[in-house]
Amino acid sequence: MANPIKFQQAALRLATPPGHVYPWYVRLILALQRRKYGVELESARLWGRMAPAFLMMTLFYRTLDRAGSPLEPALRALVQVRVSQINWCAFCVDLNGAAALERAVAPEKLAALAHHETSPLYTERERAALAFAEALTDPARRVDDACFVRLRAHFDEQAVLELTALAAFQNLSSKFNAALGLPAQGFCARGG
Repeated sequence: MANPIKFQQAALRLATPPGHVYPWYVRLILALQRRKYGVELESARLWGRMAPAFLMMTLFYRTLDRAGSPLEPALRALVQVRVSQINWCAFCVDLNGAAALERAVAPEKLAALAHHETSPLYTERERAALAFAEALTDPARRVDDACFVRLRAHFDEQAVLELTALAAFQNLSSKFNAALGLPAQGFCARGG
Protein backbone atom coordinates (compact mmCIF):
# COMPACT_ATOMS: atom_id res chain seq x y z
CA MET A 1 0.00 0.00 0.00
CA ALA A 2 1.24 3.49 -0.75
CA ASN A 3 1.42 6.05 2.03
CA PRO A 4 -2.10 7.02 3.12
CA ILE A 5 -1.33 10.71 2.67
CA LYS A 6 0.16 12.41 -0.33
CA PHE A 7 2.36 15.44 0.19
CA GLN A 8 5.63 16.87 -0.96
CA GLN A 9 8.29 15.99 1.57
CA ALA A 10 11.50 17.86 2.14
CA ALA A 11 14.84 16.31 1.29
CA LEU A 12 16.85 14.80 4.13
CA ARG A 13 18.47 17.81 5.82
CA LEU A 14 20.76 16.05 8.28
CA ALA A 15 22.28 12.59 8.20
CA THR A 16 24.44 10.59 10.54
CA PRO A 17 27.97 10.21 9.19
CA PRO A 18 28.97 6.66 8.22
CA GLY A 19 30.88 4.99 11.00
CA HIS A 20 29.35 7.10 13.77
CA VAL A 21 30.10 5.39 17.09
CA TYR A 22 27.05 4.91 19.32
CA PRO A 23 26.96 3.77 22.95
CA TRP A 24 26.25 0.08 23.49
CA TYR A 25 22.56 0.58 24.29
CA VAL A 26 21.94 2.53 21.07
CA ARG A 27 23.76 -0.19 19.10
CA LEU A 28 21.44 -2.73 20.74
CA ILE A 29 18.31 -0.76 19.74
CA LEU A 30 19.62 -0.39 16.18
CA ALA A 31 20.33 -4.14 16.02
CA LEU A 32 16.77 -4.87 17.12
CA GLN A 33 15.52 -2.57 14.35
CA ARG A 34 17.64 -4.37 11.74
CA ARG A 35 16.12 -7.62 12.94
CA LYS A 36 12.52 -6.32 12.84
CA TYR A 37 12.63 -4.06 9.76
CA GLY A 38 15.66 -5.30 7.87
CA VAL A 39 17.23 -1.82 8.20
CA GLU A 40 18.03 0.74 10.84
CA LEU A 41 15.48 3.53 11.05
CA GLU A 42 17.08 6.80 9.98
CA SER A 43 15.18 8.56 12.74
CA ALA A 44 16.79 6.26 15.32
CA ARG A 45 20.24 6.91 13.88
CA LEU A 46 19.69 10.64 14.38
CA TRP A 47 18.10 10.37 17.81
CA GLY A 48 20.88 7.94 18.77
CA ARG A 49 23.39 10.78 18.46
CA MET A 50 21.68 12.13 21.60
CA ALA A 51 21.94 8.75 23.27
CA PRO A 52 20.44 9.44 26.74
CA ALA A 53 17.43 11.24 25.23
CA PHE A 54 16.96 8.43 22.70
CA LEU A 55 17.03 5.79 25.43
CA MET A 56 14.45 7.67 27.50
CA MET A 57 12.22 8.20 24.45
CA THR A 58 12.43 4.52 23.57
CA LEU A 59 11.48 3.51 27.11
CA PHE A 60 8.66 6.07 27.17
CA TYR A 61 7.21 4.80 23.91
CA ARG A 62 7.46 1.17 25.05
CA THR A 63 5.37 2.01 28.15
CA LEU A 64 2.65 3.44 25.88
CA ASP A 65 2.73 0.72 23.21
CA ARG A 66 2.25 -2.33 25.40
CA ALA A 67 -0.16 -5.24 25.58
CA GLY A 68 -1.78 -3.96 28.79
CA SER A 69 -2.64 -0.53 27.40
CA PRO A 70 -6.27 0.58 27.80
CA LEU A 71 -6.07 1.66 24.13
CA GLU A 72 -6.36 -1.10 21.56
CA PRO A 73 -3.32 -1.50 19.26
CA ALA A 74 -5.14 -0.49 16.06
CA LEU A 75 -6.40 2.73 17.66
CA ARG A 76 -2.92 3.59 18.91
CA ALA A 77 -1.56 3.19 15.38
CA LEU A 78 -4.37 5.28 13.86
CA VAL A 79 -3.73 8.10 16.33
CA GLN A 80 -0.02 8.03 15.50
CA VAL A 81 -0.66 8.13 11.76
CA ARG A 82 -3.14 11.00 12.10
CA VAL A 83 -0.78 13.10 14.22
CA SER A 84 1.98 12.37 11.71
CA GLN A 85 -0.23 13.45 8.81
CA ILE A 86 -0.98 16.78 10.48
CA ASN A 87 2.74 17.31 11.13
CA TRP A 88 3.68 16.40 7.53
CA CYS A 89 6.02 13.59 8.57
CA ALA A 90 6.40 11.17 5.65
CA PHE A 91 8.64 8.85 7.68
CA CYS A 92 6.14 8.59 10.56
CA VAL A 93 3.10 8.18 8.31
CA ASP A 94 4.92 5.34 6.56
CA LEU A 95 6.16 3.55 9.68
CA ASN A 96 2.97 4.00 11.71
CA GLY A 97 0.83 3.20 8.67
CA ALA A 98 2.66 -0.12 8.38
CA ALA A 99 2.03 -0.72 12.09
CA ALA A 100 -1.68 -0.01 11.55
CA LEU A 101 -1.79 -2.57 8.74
CA GLU A 102 -0.01 -5.12 10.97
CA ARG A 103 -2.64 -4.41 13.63
CA ALA A 104 -5.46 -5.38 11.25
CA VAL A 105 -6.52 -1.89 10.16
CA ALA A 106 -7.99 -2.26 6.68
CA PRO A 107 -6.11 -0.34 3.96
CA GLU A 108 -9.37 1.46 3.05
CA LYS A 109 -9.77 2.64 6.62
CA LEU A 110 -6.21 3.88 6.74
CA ALA A 111 -6.69 5.72 3.45
CA ALA A 112 -9.83 7.43 4.86
CA LEU A 113 -8.12 8.56 8.06
CA ALA A 114 -8.08 12.28 7.24
CA HIS A 115 -11.87 12.01 6.78
CA HIS A 116 -12.60 9.93 9.89
CA GLU A 117 -15.40 12.23 11.06
CA THR A 118 -17.52 11.46 7.99
CA SER A 119 -16.26 8.01 7.03
CA PRO A 120 -18.57 5.09 7.86
CA LEU A 121 -15.42 3.02 8.47
CA TYR A 122 -14.83 4.68 11.86
CA THR A 123 -16.61 4.08 15.16
CA GLU A 124 -17.67 6.91 17.46
CA ARG A 125 -14.93 5.82 19.89
CA GLU A 126 -12.28 6.12 17.17
CA ARG A 127 -13.68 9.48 16.01
CA ALA A 128 -13.55 10.87 19.56
CA ALA A 129 -9.94 9.74 20.04
CA LEU A 130 -8.84 11.08 16.66
CA ALA A 131 -10.63 14.41 17.16
CA PHE A 132 -8.87 14.77 20.51
CA ALA A 133 -5.48 13.95 18.97
CA GLU A 134 -6.12 16.46 16.17
CA ALA A 135 -7.06 19.21 18.64
CA LEU A 136 -3.94 18.46 20.66
CA THR A 137 -1.76 18.56 17.51
CA ASP A 138 -3.10 21.40 15.35
CA PRO A 139 -1.72 24.73 16.64
CA ALA A 140 -4.82 26.52 15.29
CA ARG A 141 -7.05 24.42 17.58
CA ARG A 142 -7.26 23.49 21.21
CA VAL A 143 -8.84 20.79 23.32
CA ASP A 144 -12.05 22.50 24.42
CA ASP A 145 -14.67 21.24 26.87
CA ALA A 146 -16.87 19.77 24.12
CA CYS A 147 -13.96 17.74 22.73
CA PHE A 148 -13.11 16.46 26.21
CA VAL A 149 -16.71 15.55 27.05
CA ARG A 150 -16.93 13.64 23.76
CA LEU A 151 -13.71 11.80 24.62
CA ARG A 152 -14.86 10.90 28.14
CA ALA A 153 -18.01 9.29 26.74
CA HIS A 154 -15.76 6.54 25.36
CA PHE A 155 -12.63 6.47 27.55
CA ASP A 156 -11.93 6.25 31.27
CA GLU A 157 -9.35 8.44 33.00
CA GLN A 158 -6.42 6.06 32.48
CA ALA A 159 -7.18 5.72 28.79
CA VAL A 160 -7.41 9.53 28.44
CA LEU A 161 -4.03 9.91 30.15
CA GLU A 162 -2.42 7.35 27.86
CA LEU A 163 -4.06 8.76 24.72
CA THR A 164 -2.79 12.22 25.67
CA ALA A 165 0.72 10.90 26.27
CA LEU A 166 0.69 8.94 22.99
CA ALA A 167 -0.42 11.98 20.96
CA ALA A 168 2.18 14.15 22.73
CA PHE A 169 4.91 11.58 22.05
CA GLN A 170 3.94 11.34 18.38
CA ASN A 171 3.98 15.12 18.10
CA LEU A 172 7.55 15.18 19.41
CA SER A 173 8.65 12.37 17.11
CA SER A 174 6.93 13.56 13.95
CA LYS A 175 7.96 17.20 14.36
CA PHE A 176 11.59 16.13 14.85
CA ASN A 177 11.53 13.87 11.79
CA ALA A 178 9.62 16.31 9.56
CA ALA A 179 11.92 19.21 10.42
CA LEU A 180 14.93 17.11 9.42
CA GLY A 181 13.24 15.91 6.22
CA LEU A 182 13.33 12.19 7.00
CA PRO A 183 11.87 10.37 4.00
CA ALA A 184 9.54 7.40 4.13
CA GLN A 185 11.49 4.13 4.17
CA GLY A 186 8.87 2.10 2.26
CA PHE A 187 7.32 0.18 5.16
CA CYS A 188 3.73 0.57 3.92
CA ALA A 189 4.76 -0.63 0.48
CA ARG A 190 6.23 -3.77 2.08
CA GLY A 191 3.04 -4.34 4.05
CA GLY A 192 4.75 -3.58 7.35
